[in-house]
Amino acid sequence: MLKKFHISINEIGTDEAGRGCLAGPVTAAAVVLPENFTNTLLNDSKKLSEIKRFSLKPIIEEFALSFAVTHIEPLIIDDINILNASILAMQKSVLKLDTTARHIIVDGNRFKPMKNYSYDCIIKGDGKYMSIAAASILAKTYRDEVMNVLHEEFPMYNWKQNKGYPTKEHRAAIRKYGITKYHRKSFRQLPEQLKINI
Repeated sequence: MLKKFHISINEIGTDEAGRGCLAGPVTAAAVVLPENFTNTLLNDSKKLSEIKRFSLKPIIEEFALSFAVTHIEPLIIDDINILNASILAMQKSVLKLDTTARHIIVDGNRFKPMKNYSYDCIIKGDGKYMSIAAASILAKTYRDEVMNVLHEEFPMYNWKQNKGYPTKEHRAAIRKYGITKYHRKSFRQLPEQLKINI
């Protein structure tokens, strides 16, 4: 259970998933939880099994006062860089919310000002605040669903398993088959090279 239980209807939690991947979108979610919300399983998505994350997903969606999810595709990531793409995904998610809340709590240490909103960056916030933890779970599960679909198009990379992260198996597939339209071309795909020629 989370160490802190600071929940307010005037507070938006936001987090992203997929920042360190070689392929697929970076995905962010924003969540507003009711003041009386509680769940003993809720925690940082990275500390939960896939089964627990997907069991929490419909609970968060049912009880949240508002939630939204945004995917930023590889072409945009390559154009504006992964940090800016992650922040953009979080900001777009916030703007999709149906809420009067105007204060954002952000997992991590970087964000950009938004008109009519205040914000606080909280290191490891997904392990401290329920709304951020909920956002981390939605971001992770929605992104995993995208990678499962992309896996069907390019099964040789086994994205259903590695979700686009730079595992040995994923890098070996890149060596063998090259990269796809879903790979982030600005990322270092293989340790021995800085750029793959397209």
